[in-house]
Amino acid sequence: MIVGAHSFPVTGDGEHNFSTICAAAERAAEAGAELLLFPECALTGYPPRDIPSSAAVDFPRLVEMHAALHKLSDARNLALIVGSMVPAENGVRNAVMIFRPGEEPLIYAKRALWGWDRDNFVPGDAPGVFSFRGWKIGVRICYEVRFPEYFRELYRARCDLALTPFYDVTDAPSPDRYDLLRGHLRTRAVENVFPVLSANAIAPYPGAPTMLCDASGRILVENPPDAPHLLLFDLSKHEPDFGERGRIELSDSLVQ
Repeated sequence: MIVGAHSFPVTGDGEHNFSTICAAAERAAEAGAELLLFPECALTGYPPRDIPSSAAVDFPRLVEMHAALHKLSDARNLALIVGSMVPAENGVRNAVMIFRPGEEPLIYAKRALWGWDRDNFVPGDAPGVFSFRGWKIGVRICYEVRFPEYFRELYRARCDLALTPFYDVTDAPSPDRYDLLRGHLRTRAVENVFPVLSANAIAPYPGAPTMLCDASGRILVENPPDAPHLLLFDLSKHEPDFGERGRIELSDSLVQ
């Protein structure tokens, strides 16, 4: 399956974000992509950096954008995994919209809330696991990568791939933070013996990479941190190697 991730400067201008997402989806589809991941809050911008708060979002317009992306997914035969927001009974959720060709949209909302997240959002309760073209795929958002337990849920669900959209940016270059979060992604892959694909915003400076690593934590491809870029990779399932078989056997004994 050809998977992709698009890193770009997410802004508080929802129309601009929407146009950027649509253009990237068209490019990815032309290149044969089957699944494309975008950053956390890619449609809306992230509060309070890009917009004052989640209450500032034009939700009727956002619903129209979701519908348009669903149609684009169908028309281009491309799964789109897009960071956004959704209203809830008791507030707003930091959500990833999952658009698959010919299927009803799914939503995964972030559960690990702290700081600005807690100021603006209420936690979700969906498992964040879906099937697509013979792959079982899990979603975990940004801060959740710091907690192995969230990814262990995906191991228990026997996921083949994990997707991790970020909005993790800094006002000045922070190589230590960037390397730390790259290490978190690689470790989550090693621990759970599945590839991990991430997508991050890039402005002012990315605090986490947009990249794909394999089930042993090897980086297969990584976007440059300083410019918009469309990552594409033809990812295949494979029989576990010796080390992977050992991690699976011991992990199975630990998660009983």
